[in-house]
Amino acid sequence: MTTERQEAFGARLRRAMDTRGQLCVGIDPHASLLADWGLDDGVAGLERFTMTVVEALGEQVAVFKPQSAFFERFGSRGIAVLERAVAQAREAGALVLMDAKRGDIGSTMAAYAATYLDKGSPLFSDALTVSPYLGFGSLRPALDAARISGSGVFVLALTSNPEGAQVQRAAAGDGRSVAQLMLDDIRAENAGAAPLGSVGAVVGATLGEAGVDLAVNGPLLAPGVGAQGATPADLPGVFGAALGNVLPSVSRGVLRHGPDAAALRAAAARYTDEVREAVEGV
Repeated sequence: MTTERQEAFGARLRRAMDTRGQLCVGIDPHASLLADWGLDDGVAGLERFTMTVVEALGEQVAVFKPQSAFFERFGSRGIAVLERAVAQAREAGALVLMDAKRGDIGSTMAAYAATYLDKGSPLFSDALTVSPYLGFGSLRPALDAARISGSGVFVLALTSNPEGAQVQRAAAGDGRSVAQLMLDDIRAENAGAAPLGSVGAVVGATLGEAGVDLAVNGPLLAPGVGAQGATPADLPGVFGAALGNVLPSVSRGVLRHGPDAAALRAAAARYTDEVREAVEGV
């Protein structure tokens, strides 16, 4: 493994959002999208789909968010496609947020961290989604690895799926919600960071009103825009004063316009413009 440092993820993300716009495009090559593109649900279709998205949008969008599961389902050949996509996206100037939602303890969490957050790994990404529900402290190996490599970590806090409320809205012993506990721990990790901390939270754009303190001095990944029903116009109501640090994530809303590269670029540009209008209108 290597411990070579790079500029902190929070600073790189702030610059990417300021120059390319506040938009993350998910790369979710599930079977129905491959079919919509006229592709077979196999490794060849997976590669064609993924590389078309990266080549079309790599110089345009701030962040790509590949969903690891859609590549893992094809075994080692699918992972090989993911490795190439990560490398090509980063070469094009986009940041890569690996959506793997890893969560474990001790040496196993350290192994996940080495997979995605060590610069010597073929799957090294600019950031990783993680699950804190074995306790926020269980994430320490990932937090430490990210700090060393200049990467970021996005912690699940208030997710866009309705089932999440069963755990995330539950009250802890001191009366705070579990989600607020996670957000408070994120804030502590980001203390003193400028212009933006490198530990982010995942907060769904579909929530209506978050009902928590989102001032964590870090980025807020907002899934749920597009096919899940939220629009950029909904973002101010959810995120309020934290809106400038929000990274809305759109997958099918952009991907359904493929395989035509120009149509993909136009769809991403429309979402970027709509997010900008929502942020500037506050």
